[in-house]
Amino acid sequence: MKKYSIAIFFVLFLVFCDDVQAQQEPQFSHNMFNNMGINPGFAGMRSAICATALARQQWVGFKDEEGTRLNPETYSFTVDAPISFLRGGLGIGFLQDQLAFEKALGIKVAYAYHLDLDVGRLGLGAQVGFLDKRFDFSGFNPLVPNDPALTGSGEQSRMLIDMALGAFYQLDDKAWAGLSVSQLTQTRRDIGDGTAEYGLKRHFYLAGGYNYSLNPSYVFSPSVLIKSDLGSVQADFNGLITYNKRFWGGVSYRLQDAAVVFLGLTFEQISIGYSYDITLSPLGRSGRSYGSHEIMLQYCFDLDLEKVRQTHRNVRFL
Repeated sequence: MKKYSIAIFFVLFLVFCDDVQAQQEPQFSHNMFNNMGINPGFAGMRSAICATALARQQWVGFKDEEGTRLNPETYSFTVDAPISFLRGGLGIGFLQDQLAFEKALGIKVAYAYHLDLDVGRLGLGAQVGFLDKRFDFSGFNPLVPNDPALTGSGEQSRMLIDMALGAFYQLDDKAWAGLSVSQLTQTRRDIGDGTAEYGLKRHFYLAGGYNYSLNPSYVFSPSVLIKSDLGSVQADFNGLITYNKRFWGGVSYRLQDAAVVFLGLTFEQISIGYSYDITLSPLGRSGRSYGSHEIMLQYCFDLDLEKVRQTHRNVRFL
């Protein structure tokens, strides 16, 4: 029945009390390619102008009894580049995220200051973001009549402004690590009939990876991403193998959620990747989800021709 599907959806994404808070920002399985999306300190850390596009269909098949699709659908596009006279780099990102009857359109602008250390480089970044949240209250069928968090007329829109901070460390093309916090100011706005609030919740990201050359043809790249809103913790453990600097594939495990399979191809300065998530949570075991699909496309225009060979050693720094 529709009302039960709506209830399941909001249990997964929202907490109801006197207000409503987002529990998790959009997630991507290609997280090792999405450092610019979660850490402003990464802006310009590659000697290239890089554009990354991600498209994700999560929990395919998650519908209500009337056939309305409730599964998340997310699109992301980021561009970053080093800017020498600013002694760092700039980045910009665009996001569209659809969660059943909730839709978000966002833009983020980031700057990172680069420090050359005795070993490696460090990027310290800040970001400002503008998020347009839209709620279609006509689609809600609350379990509790007149629930203020779900009561409203038609579609309502709220503009939220927020900030993020991040630090990203890179050791040539061998290792990297990043720490960032997003939705720093936890902006809040009234929604529905005005008796409830919607608030962004602060998120923390810790990521790192290493590139190990097995032989001249193969490079093994393990990485991890840990994310938390201090109410819950999620971790992605990834392993990619790159063959001949061109073909790559691997697996990932998202704690208590999914197992992921990756396939990808690098051609000169273009990388194309696909991933499929096998849902291991109750959504998958109950047949409510057929898994998640994700496509990644990345293009980098190298600014230093001498570094082209170095960047091709690992798909993460294309």
